[in-house]
Amino acid sequence: MKKTVGVIFGGQSGEHEVSLMSATSILRVIDREKFDVVHIGISKNGNWYLYNGEIEDIQKGNWEKNSIKAFLPPDSSYKGVVTLQNGVEKIHKLDVVFPVLHGPRGEDGSIQGLFELAGIPYVSCGVLSSAMCMDKVIAKKMLEYESLPIAEWIYYYDYELSKEEEMIVKDIETRFGYPCFVKPANLGSSVGITKAKNRAELINALKLAAKYDRKIIVEEFIDGREIEISVLGNDSPRASITGEIIPCHEFYDYTAKYFDNGQSKLLIPAPIPEEVEKTIQDFAIKAFKALGCEGMARVDFFYQESKKRVLINELNTIPGFTKISMYPKLWEASGLNYKDLITELINLAIERYEKSIR
Repeated sequence: MKKTVGVIFGGQSGEHEVSLMSATSILRVIDREKFDVVHIGISKNGNWYLYNGEIEDIQKGNWEKNSIKAFLPPDSSYKGVVTLQNGVEKIHKLDVVFPVLHGPRGEDGSIQGLFELAGIPYVSCGVLSSAMCMDKVIAKKMLEYESLPIAEWIYYYDYELSKEEEMIVKDIETRFGYPCFVKPANLGSSVGITKAKNRAELINALKLAAKYDRKIIVEEFIDGREIEISVLGNDSPRASITGEIIPCHEFYDYTAKYFDNGQSKLLIPAPIPEEVEKTIQDFAIKAFKALGCEGMARVDFFYQESKKRVLINELNTIPGFTKISMYPKLWEASGLNYKDLITELINLAIERYEKSIR
């Protein structure tokens, strides 16, 4: 029998538009012979809708006009989204949900907690691992605890910045010098990230990051190649081949990821020695397990060729799924096509749920 999948897109984070692109790509290729699909959109202000229009209008941002208000109740007796139209309540049952939501309130454990309460299987990581991977401070502490290699880093709170800006700037200059990277702790798609090359840029970078999150991370500049790898599975995760990003900008920022029209280069497989690829695959699986991940994650690395050193940058539990996104491209190059990847992710979600209710 067909399973009914609720594909959830949009959300309240700064990555709303990226989610629309990812969801559109998934909806175009999901196996309709195996799955009936319910389209669920979340507006930027947090309103939930059941969407009944064309798939193309999702990416264009025109989806709300063909939607009706809906909500997903935490009462597990419903197991679906509820609409109320003309005084008539209707329950749209869901066997599993695929949250194609990037960033806060979509990838940070919040909505995963709702799915747990609702008793509905969901794609990707659980509440705790989603929260840890989203918060780069916690993720880095866990990776350090597991003795996995990462770059030098430090973090500050926004209230510290407002009171002690000069001291913080001097501290960063002493620790890292220039250039250095500044980023919000809880965001993805390179939103709010700056490569600061001098004091003026550093101050502006700290203020920009503080607009997105209370915690601000500063990292040493790593003169290395950007390598990414995809991990898939629950109890026995496996890693794809590696890919290398050669960004059209100074680093792989938001514009380069989604709007550069192919100017950035994605090299698949990454042109690195076999032993380095094996090291990256090994570290990726160890990091995946260390942070309690299930389902999927993309693990980003730096490879310093001159030092033959590999460093973990971060894990993304709901990576981009657009037509140019690395996660599905790496699996396709590893022998798992986009359609079958989506099917496997849905099956992994159901498998994890069935184990949890024993």
